[in-house]
Amino acid sequence: MSLNPAFVLATDLDGTFLGGSERQRTEFYEYIERNRDRLLLVFVTGRHLDRIDRLYEEEPGVPRPDYIIGDVGTTIICGKTHEPISQVQDWVSSLWNNANDRIKEMLADEPGIELQPVNPARRVSYYYQPEKLQSSTVQKIVDAGFDCILSADKFLAVMPKGVSKGPTLLRFIEALNLDAENVIPAGDTLNDYSLFQTGLKSIAVGNSEPKLVDKIKTMPNVYHSSQPGAAGIWEGLKYYGKH
Repeated sequence: MSLNPAFVLATDLDGTFLGGSERQRTEFYEYIERNRDRLLLVFVTGRHLDRIDRLYEEEPGVPRPDYIIGDVGTTIICGKTHEPISQVQDWVSSLWNNANDRIKEMLADEPGIELQPVNPARRVSYYYQPEKLQSSTVQKIVDAGFDCILSADKFLAVMPKGVSKGPTLLRFIEALNLDAENVIPAGDTLNDYSLFQTGLKSIAVGNSEPKLVDKIKTMPNVYHSSQPGAAGIWEGLKYYGKH
């Protein structure tokens, strides 16, 4: 880990850092490991921490991150020690105010949603069926003072107001006193949309969700890779001269 990195790769996992063929991933991961002295690797993911930890057992070749922004931007920790980055974590906690049980009770009888078998501390996660989800359900979440993030036509996250991957990444950059010009996010689905909204030089990999592509197609700060997953990140880094 470099304390003065040439660049920071802030990447989503599923479909992005973990996307592409085995050969593409292996080549990119080897590149990452060769350059650990000049880059900072940050996972910015919807995954809960236990699913991130299992990843290293399932795919031993995956590089370990220096930092993790997990749970769609609600968990912010050091990758090695899992110690929270308190300046950012406390901000999220204060906005959430231990709302888990209140949200579960509020949404208990709503059609088209099902609780996921995870229990993150600062969000509530559901599966949803696009054809059954009611607009009134989303409005109920918003009216209660929370944000609702939909992605991949499958996942619904109830979030602290104003918190998602992008805003948390910006707070993280400030907390670590990083140069925002050298921070490059990468993603592929709608829950990565806020990363592109930061205005940071960003990468949308070639297999990005069509709904995301439609939202970001006019954003001048986004490079649209032709390659999927890990190869798409590498293509974008080369475009930005960070290779």
